[in-house]
Amino acid sequence: MTTLEDLKLEKATYPVEGMTCASCANSIQSMLSAREGVHEANVNFASKTVQVAYQPEAVTPAQLRETVQEIGFDILIEQQTEEELAERQAETLAKLKRKTIVAGILALPVFILGMFFHDVFVWGNWAMLILTAPVLLWAGQRFFVGAWAQAKHFRANMDTLVALSTGIAFAFSLFNTVYPQFFLSRGLMPHVYYEAVAVIIAFILLGKYLEENAKDRSSSAIKKLMGLQPKSVRVLRNGAELVMSVEEVQLGDYVVLLPGDRVPVDGEVATGTTSVNESMLSGEPLPVQKQPGDKLYAGTINQKGSVQLIAQKTGGETMLAHIIKMVQEAQGSKAPVQKLVDEIAGIFVPIVLGIAILTFAVWMIVGGDAYLSEALLSTISVLVIACPCALGLATPTAIMVGVGRGAESGILIKDAQSLEQAHKVNVVILDKTGTITLGKPTVTDVVWAHDAGEQDKLEKLFFSMEAQSEHPIAQAIYTYYKEQGQQVVQPNSFNSLTGLGIEATYNDTCYYAGNEKLLNQQGVNLPAHLLQAARQLQEEAKTVIFFADAVQALAVFAVSDPVKPAAADGIKAMHAAGLEVYMLTGDNQQTAAAVARQVGVAHYQAELMPSDKAVFVKQLQAAGKVVAMVGDGINDAQALATADVSIAMGHGTDVAMDVAGITLMRSDITQVANAVKLSRYTVQTIRQNLFWAFFYNVICIPVAAGVLFPFTGFLLNPMVAGAAMALSSVSVVTNSLRLRGKLF
Repeated sequence: MTTLEDLKLEKATYPVEGMTCASCANSIQSMLSAREGVHEANVNFASKTVQVAYQPEAVTPAQLRETVQEIGFDILIEQQTEEELAERQAETLAKLKRKTIVAGILALPVFILGMFFHDVFVWGNWAMLILTAPVLLWAGQRFFVGAWAQAKHFRANMDTLVALSTGIAFAFSLFNTVYPQFFLSRGLMPHVYYEAVAVIIAFILLGKYLEENAKDRSSSAIKKLMGLQPKSVRVLRNGAELVMSVEEVQLGDYVVLLPGDRVPVDGEVATGTTSVNESMLSGEPLPVQKQPGDKLYAGTINQKGSVQLIAQKTGGETMLAHIIKMVQEAQGSKAPVQKLVDEIAGIFVPIVLGIAILTFAVWMIVGGDAYLSEALLSTISVLVIACPCALGLATPTAIMVGVGRGAESGILIKDAQSLEQAHKVNVVILDKTGTITLGKPTVTDVVWAHDAGEQDKLEKLFFSMEAQSEHPIAQAIYTYYKEQGQQVVQPNSFNSLTGLGIEATYNDTCYYAGNEKLLNQQGVNLPAHLLQAARQLQEEAKTVIFFADAVQALAVFAVSDPVKPAAADGIKAMHAAGLEVYMLTGDNQQTAAAVARQVGVAHYQAELMPSDKAVFVKQLQAAGKVVAMVGDGINDAQALATADVSIAMGHGTDVAMDVAGITLMRSDITQVANAVKLSRYTVQTIRQNLFWAFFYNVICIPVAAGVLFPFTGFLLNPMVAGAAMALSSVSVVTNSLRLRGKLF
């Protein structure tokens, strides 16, 4: 296979400015692809980026930029930080918002005057002209600039229709306002259509604003991932401890980690023992014990001990760097997006222009100068009635109502693309910890020995011992007793036994809390019924902690991450919605199997790293599945970004929620099925809107052109055409509002 290196090509990704629709993306892509020296160009409208593979000796980035600027767009060839890109986007959105608000404020009185009082006030036309001019020339400027840039290259898009329909209607209205005698002398009324111009521009600007506001730039997700790596690090060199930036760490350096430090590079423990929070990788809340020879990964948190690690992977080679890269590539890739509106517009625009020209020509050929007025009015009627207002509103209004309906149900839609795509989902992947389970270890079972003695005093002592331990399992036990209002007593002595548990003395008696190995080392007797209970709890994938004195075990405690109460119902709801469900986890096989049985999941994978989850998503996609990934942690970010639809739990990490296009605010996986249903309802509504918008044009455009005139003498008045156009928009919005009544 020929590679980029073989062709001596460079590959670069540039942010794109000025894109408003998928046809804009197609124009940029085709222009760049046709440029000499460009091997391939791929424009992603969703992420507003373009990936270009080019020959540096044949074309430069500056020349690529000139090519894009020729058709009215721009690419940022200078290096841009995430903060700079976010600031530019915010400025663009704020400008669009201002124009939308001003256009709406000015369009309202124009609409009222034009539709209800056009014959009442003599000065009404001049008032509407004054109010409409800034709407057209300032708020609607982008449509004319875009249409002219496209026209220079013999192209047309939605901007072309908006510019032509509003421009000709405004020019015609201006002519009739300044020189009404032209039509009056021919026995015709000099109608004006300022209300159509103002309302069209205001509505379409609103749709553009809603669309832009719904897109997720995802820069904050990448920034949070990058923030997992510390800026400075302590390194031992030539017997001295030096503080340096993480970029200066070299392979083989000895890095010093203190409790609470984030691991800066991938490496291996050289000296010391500790426990490390690896939840960013595995998603599991319990820390992992580390000793010399064990691996450490950048971004994880050193919790307890002080250790030295040997740097083995630095910079872009660490696992954290690979996660960041995969998330960037997945979010910037060209995901399947519905382009039906723009595909229709691509055919619709040239057809409408052709019909308008043909209308004028036929009228002039048939009737000559006697029919000049009819020819002009019919042509304007075609352009006015064919204005893509209904087409432009078909998708954003349905999405706006769908997003609002979802928010009312605790489903936060941050990405319209995900809302559209979710209706195709047939496979749902669930992360275990924090998604199916609560993500918080708790005490689930307590079994005391038959002859444990004064249980109340022993519980106080056990509670007091665990209160002094920093281990998360100890914290779960501490929380369990604290919620019961248990009192603390002060042991005479306390000692932590790494890898085993803890010991304490109280009233000259030694007590232990830990695993079975600790009891065996101390020669403590383990009653048969406690041992049997422990085995049963372990089969249920629970962590077992023994409490004993110097002679025998007194009790056994089980700690686990409980399954959410609604998890099983949520999975049943997914099955009922026709969805195939998989569970992925970094936990062990025994725990995964137990949880899968408990909630009714037939397919599961255990002991997976983040990259393994992403690979599994890709395998399902390669098999023709449309995959939704549901997760809550940083460890899920890769799989979330790779999936066709990403869903985060509301209590999860900021990174997971930033990557995801859908967030379940109640952290209830029953909402997963509801989110899919919401998408199905919304897409159904969009299709209905598009059908009626297109059907309306198929019926009304020929009538506006005058096909009924030879048979009935009927000629559609442009004023009626403007009203019909408004009615089509109202019908689309009304149909979208029906989504509010949908029940889940």
